[in-house]
Amino acid sequence: MPTRVYLDWNATTPLRSQARAAMVAAWELIGNPSSVHAEGREARRLVEAARSTLAEAVGALPRNVVFTSAGTEANALALSPGLRGASGGPVERLLVSAVEHASVLAGGRFPADKIGQIRVTRPGVIDLDHLKALLGDGPPALVSIMAANNETGALQPIAEAAAIVHEGGGLLHVDAIQALGKVLFNIKVIGADLATFSAHKIGGPKGIGALVVAEGVAGLEPVLRGGGQELNRRAGTENVAGIAGFGAAVRVALEALPEDAERMASLRDRLENGIRSMAGATVFSSEVRRLPNTVLFTAPGLKAETAVIGFDLEGVAVSSGSACSSGKVQPSHVLSAMGYDPTVAQGAVRLSLGWSTGPDDINRALEAWRKLGNTLLKG
Repeated sequence: MPTRVYLDWNATTPLRSQARAAMVAAWELIGNPSSVHAEGREARRLVEAARSTLAEAVGALPRNVVFTSAGTEANALALSPGLRGASGGPVERLLVSAVEHASVLAGGRFPADKIGQIRVTRPGVIDLDHLKALLGDGPPALVSIMAANNETGALQPIAEAAAIVHEGGGLLHVDAIQALGKVLFNIKVIGADLATFSAHKIGGPKGIGALVVAEGVAGLEPVLRGGGQELNRRAGTENVAGIAGFGAAVRVALEALPEDAERMASLRDRLENGIRSMAGATVFSSEVRRLPNTVLFTAPGLKAETAVIGFDLEGVAVSSGSACSSGKVQPSHVLSAMGYDPTVAQGAVRLSLGWSTGPDDINRALEAWRKLGNTLLKG
C-alpha cells in the first residue's frame, strides 16, 4: 500500500519529535508544580520555561501567559465582560467578525444581547468601515478578530483594526491559533490586547492552549475557580507534559518559520494551479493575503462530503470547508458570511500543508483530484 498523504494540517499537526521528547522527560517527573519541595520545583521549572518561550515568541511578558486546556478554553477566558485597558472603562459588549471560529462566535461570557457581528468582504477580509460604525454606536467593546481564517487562510488587517478599536475606546482580542508558526505574529507590533494559541496546530500535543494578555490589561476573570494556579487566572493542576511539549513546539516552529513558509507557499501555488486547470474550480480568498499553506476550493457540482471521502479512498486526507454537526454537513458559515450561496458553500474542500509536505504529496493530491473530477462533477 502506498504511503498516505496528509493534507489536513489546519485541523491538527503531527507531534514534533522535539515536543515528544520534552513530554517524555516531563512524564518522568513526580512533583506537582505547585509544591515547594525539590520535585515540585523541577516541575515548575518546566512550566515556567515553556511560558517564557511562548511569551518571547509573541512579544509578551511571561507573567501574562495563561495556560489552558485548549484554544477553545483560551477563547472563552478571553471573552470576558469587564476587561479594561490602562485607560478607559471596562468593556460592556462584544463585537466579533462573522468568520470567527465557533468558540468565539459563542461569545464567551457575554450575554447574547451584548454580542454583535462585523461584516466581511467577498474575499473574507473584515470590513473596517463597518467595524468603525459599530464601535461608534455603543459603550466600550471587546472586539475579537482572528489573525488567519482556518478555512480560507485569509489574513486579517489586525494592525489597522487594532488602531480603530483603540481609537473607539475598546480592546482587541486576536484568535491567533492558525497564525502561530505560519506567519510572524507579535502582539506589540500589531497592537493586540489579548491573543489565543493552541499547541496542536504547530506540532505540539492536543489538549493544551494559552491566552496571552498585553501589559496593562486588567479585569480578567477566571472561568475555572479553585486553586490559585496560573496566578489565579485558571484553576487546576497544570498539564506539565502538555505545557513542556507546547514550549518545545513553539521553539522549533519559530526557528523554521521563514524557510517553511516560503516552501509551503510555493507548493500551495502549484497545488492551486493544478486544481484550477480542470472543471472550472474556484479557489476562495486567493485575491488577498493568505496563510502560505491553505487552499479552500470548489467546482461546479462538487459535493464536499463526497469529495473528502473520494480523496480519502485515494489515500489523501483533506477536509471539508463545512462544519460537521451530528453527522450532517452544514454550509460553511465562513463562506456564507462572504456572500456565497449555500450550494457553493456545501462544495468547499480544504487542503492544508505542513512542514513535511513535499512535491510528491502535491502530485498525489492532484492525481486524486483528476480522478475525482471525472466522476464527481456534474456534466
